[in-house]
Amino acid sequence: MFRRRPHERAGFDLYGAAVGAARTPAIFLALGVPDTVEGRFDLVSLHVALLIRRLRADADPRGPLLAQAVFDAMFADMDLNLREMGVGDLSVGKKVREAWEAFHGRALAVEAALESQEPGALPAVLARNIWRAEPPAGAPERLAALARAQAAHLAGQDIAELVAGRATFLPAEDLLRDA
Repeated sequence: MFRRRPHERAGFDLYGAAVGAARTPAIFLALGVPDTVEGRFDLVSLHVALLIRRLRADADPRGPLLAQAVFDAMFADMDLNLREMGVGDLSVGKKVREAWEAFHGRALAVEAALESQEPGALPAVLARNIWRAEPPAGAPERLAALARAQAAHLAGQDIAELVAGRATFLPAEDLLRDA
């Protein structure tokens, strides 16, 4: 009853790495991403989606299990944050479900866009899901370049390191300078 689930600690550590990368001030400043609860959720969702995509694609059977642990960590954190923000106990479940649906839809859209041969697919998905209004000129393309670079970087990370809860993301400042 009180035992930890497999990969639970690693899932929280990996989720923390994704949150750290998503909360980089340079992304908000350089790309005009709204520094709001929604804007932060959108960037965290993007980085977690990239990480989960990497884990699910691994041939090692621990990859998908670890992907689930990252997902579980994300929504345990969402539950906690909603409660800390003062959302009533009766509303938390509904809000978490809404966040899950939003994340799931965005993750599927990002994955499809990354796999697409259409160069404008990922910027279009990001424009629709990150800014929700008219994005600053060139910002979706720059964020798409950042996302592709992060996805490639994650793909090169050893599963043993990921199972140990260690993932690295490239510094957004460097990626935005080059994009």
